[in-house]
Amino acid sequence: MKKLLHIIATPRGGESRTLQVTEAFLNVFTEKHVDWVVEELDLSKEQLPSLTVKRVDGKYVLLAGKDLNGELKVVWQEIITHIERFMSADAYLISTPMWNFSIPYTLKHYIDVILQPKYLFRYTASGAEGLVKNKKMAVITSRGGDYTGLNRSADFQEPYLRSVFGLAGITDITFINAQPMDMGEALQAQKIKEAQARAKEVAALL
Repeated sequence: MKKLLHIIATPRGGESRTLQVTEAFLNVFTEKHVDWVVEELDLSKEQLPSLTVKRVDGKYVLLAGKDLNGELKVVWQEIITHIERFMSADAYLISTPMWNFSIPYTLKHYIDVILQPKYLFRYTASGAEGLVKNKKMAVITSRGGDYTGLNRSADFQEPYLRSVFGLAGITDITFINAQPMDMGEALQAQKIKEAQARAKEVAALL
C-alpha cells in the first residue's frame, strides 16, 4: 500500500483556513486513491529533536563522507527515525500558512531535522544530488495578503520550499495558494472556494 505523508504546519486545527482547503484535497485524494494510506504528521504536536552541538557534529561527519559511529550514532537516532518516516512516503502534502512572508518555525525545524547529507542528498563531483527520487509533493498555503504580481517578490515561502525540497530531489511540486485571506470576509470566502476547487484538481492527479 502506498503512503501520502501529510505534514501539517498550522496549529489552529479546525479554525485553520489552510486546512479548509486541505480537507477538499483529501476528500478527493482518498476517493481517487483507494490503495493509498494518508499518514498525518502534525508539527504542532510532534516533539522534534533539538539540533544540539553533538547532533550538528554528526552532520559535519556526514558532510565529510563518513558514517556515524559511537555516541554520535546514538544521539542521531531520533533524527534518523524522522528521516526514515519521511523517506517511507510515496508522495507528500504540506499544509502551511504563510508566517512573516515565509513558513512557520515548526516547519523550518522539521526541514532542518530531515534534510541531512547521505540521507536526503549527497555531494558529487558535479554538485549536489537529491536522493528522494520520482516523488510528487503538493503544498497548500493560506496567506493574509496577495503575493502575486508586484507583491510576488515578498513571497519567500514558495521559493524556499521549492529550493529546499529540490535539494532533496523533489522537483514535481504543485502549490495551491489561498490568498488574500485578510482583505474582508467575502473575498476570503471566495478565495478559499477557488483554492478548494484547485485542490480537488491536483488531488485527482497526484
